[in-house]
Amino acid sequence: MQQFKRFLDFYINSSIHVALAVCSLSWITLIEFNLAFDKNLILFTFFATISGYNFIKYFGLAKFHHRRLATWLKYIQVFSLLCFVPLVYFTFQLEQKTLIYLAILGLVTFFYAIPFLPKKIFIEGDANLRAISGLKIYVIAIVWAFVTVVVPLINGNQEISNDAIITSIQRFLYVMVAMLPFEIRDMNFDSLKLGTIPQRIGIRRTKLIGFLLLIPFFFLEYLKDVVQSESIIVLLIVLVLLTIVLMISNYKQSKYFSGFWVEGVPLIWLLFALLIFK
Repeated sequence: MQQFKRFLDFYINSSIHVALAVCSLSWITLIEFNLAFDKNLILFTFFATISGYNFIKYFGLAKFHHRRLATWLKYIQVFSLLCFVPLVYFTFQLEQKTLIYLAILGLVTFFYAIPFLPKKIFIEGDANLRAISGLKIYVIAIVWAFVTVVVPLINGNQEISNDAIITSIQRFLYVMVAMLPFEIRDMNFDSLKLGTIPQRIGIRRTKLIGFLLLIPFFFLEYLKDVVQSESIIVLLIVLVLLTIVLMISNYKQSKYFSGFWVEGVPLIWLLFALLIFK
């Protein structure tokens, strides 16, 4: 049991789980827009997510404690380095125009973790994008929407149509709602200057905002030029799952509630998409 717990902790802390979530959303886009499964794109997304997330999460720790890194962090550093090698390979398997957009995302990731801004009132500690009051959740939602909708379509030589824009907005709303349990979990630990939604308005109103965001998340589907019954069914399932996790979210949640179960919703979403779309 102890060995399984160690494996699960490494699986989550090394960003494998979140990488599978991002890959799942990218795959869902391919399914919804009737594009062939793109192995190179999915594997690139997997290794890029691990490299990017671990860089953001552990850059500060490694910078200040490199001489006495905890064993678990050393393992994650080695793992991230091993993931970077196939990342380079799969990067050059993508379309050239895709690389231009990915370069922009790379810059956002870099400045999200690396201090570059003047330390004014709205910033505490590191002068990076992550430290700007109230910005974190929106940056993450925009990046996820771009990576999981726009990038697969561009790499598949598809135009950014009206349906693609609506799907991007839906994906943005999904990430916003899915981030709320994490924000609730961390509200007593995050610096007050981060200005997270629960810190500003409390848990009850945060949940209410989440429930309200689920309304356009679902009903925007009916504004698409091509309305698919399969998409409506799958979105309804996702809506129910998000409603449940929002309802039971609290700042005393279990260690794995957000990091495993909430983060794992895209995997369930993909499973139903593969079963329902034919």
